[in-house]
Amino acid sequence: MSLSCLALPRASPRPHTRAFRTYRRAPERSSRQITELLARYDTPVRPLNLRQLLSYGQPVTESSILESAAFVLHEIPRRLATRVRRLEGLPFIVGTNPFISNMLLAYRDSFQFLATYKPPTSLEENNTFAMELESLVENHANDIPTLAKGFKESSRYMSPEMASEFLDGAIRNRVSVRLIAEQHVALSRALGTPKADSIGIVDRRCSPRSMIDMCGSFVSQLSQATLGASPQVEIDGVTDATFPYVPVHLEYILTELLKNSFRASVEHHDGKADIPPVVVTISPPVPHSHGPKFLSLRIRDQGGGIAISNIPNIFSYAFTTAGYSADEDDGGGGPYAAQYVGGSAAIGSEGSGDSGNLFGEITSRGLQTGIGTIAGLGYGLPMSRLYTKYFGGDLQLKTLEGWGTDAYVKLRCLDEAVDARI
Repeated sequence: MSLSCLALPRASPRPHTRAFRTYRRAPERSSRQITELLARYDTPVRPLNLRQLLSYGQPVTESSILESAAFVLHEIPRRLATRVRRLEGLPFIVGTNPFISNMLLAYRDSFQFLATYKPPTSLEENNTFAMELESLVENHANDIPTLAKGFKESSRYMSPEMASEFLDGAIRNRVSVRLIAEQHVALSRALGTPKADSIGIVDRRCSPRSMIDMCGSFVSQLSQATLGASPQVEIDGVTDATFPYVPVHLEYILTELLKNSFRASVEHHDGKADIPPVVVTISPPVPHSHGPKFLSLRIRDQGGGIAISNIPNIFSYAFTTAGYSADEDDGGGGPYAAQYVGGSAAIGSEGSGDSGNLFGEITSRGLQTGIGTIAGLGYGLPMSRLYTKYFGGDLQLKTLEGWGTDAYVKLRCLDEAVDARI
């Protein structure tokens, strides 16, 4: 029976086995089985080879799907083992934070599940595996906001350098795990319904204009709901340019940068009838005889720029110019703050009842990028830069204090052999 006859349904999330605690306690010790498995899998992780990852979809066949499944079960447990070890290695008082201790337990569970999973030997078995894998990914959708909350509460026990190093590693690791897992799920679906312009989650003809329109519409609704106004988005340059890329990565980058530009523009021109537009310029890839190709974007606003005193911190985790209340434990109350956009639900609370409204959609869209809702937590810019750098691109800001800011985004075309250094 072929996978084309087994339409791969959306997986129902695996039930969470770890409820978020509101009190401190030392995390549970690993069982003997997990300790032995960790010793076997906690080895140096090799860089993710994009060419190998994409090869399973060129073309998609029964054998390539099973090879992809074997690749997943070889690579992801090693990356999860690395995360477990890093979480276990945090200072004891940090490890007792309820958000971080629960994350450690969740990672142990996921690691054990995949490390002991029997590789599929048929398309039917792969169908089950792909649904389990998708469910596992969904269960970890809020890892970053959970980690952000835990580190915010534990900031007094870690130096900024230590926290930054840990977070960089954790987020890069997370990006690679999701990339491997979601690529396999996408390829498993493609065997039944192939898409000519896609290789799994990589869109060969990703349209920046379409992504800008989509993200701009979303951020405009968010800005209207939280600030009462929003600027227009104007697109110029080579507007019909396309390039091979991972759309959800570009969606996250654009959403975060547009959110910053919209908020700055509205606040800087508060009370004025006309707010200057945010202008996005598209520069297409230029072929070179040597070296990689890049598509570039410039996002320009007239939002007053960045204060000189803030420039050294703009790419630091947990730095935000969104206002916070005087009560540090309150979590903040500035525009786009977490509690205003479903962040409370994204950080472990239940029964928020946010489905069916704008904020429920914001949380849902956050899950699509595998980030959850981190608005107001200061992770937008550093994570956007991490996403651009993941495949060898870059993100830089140029600002004129009192006038506005230009964000320059350089994205590497993914039709070449790329090693993501993680």
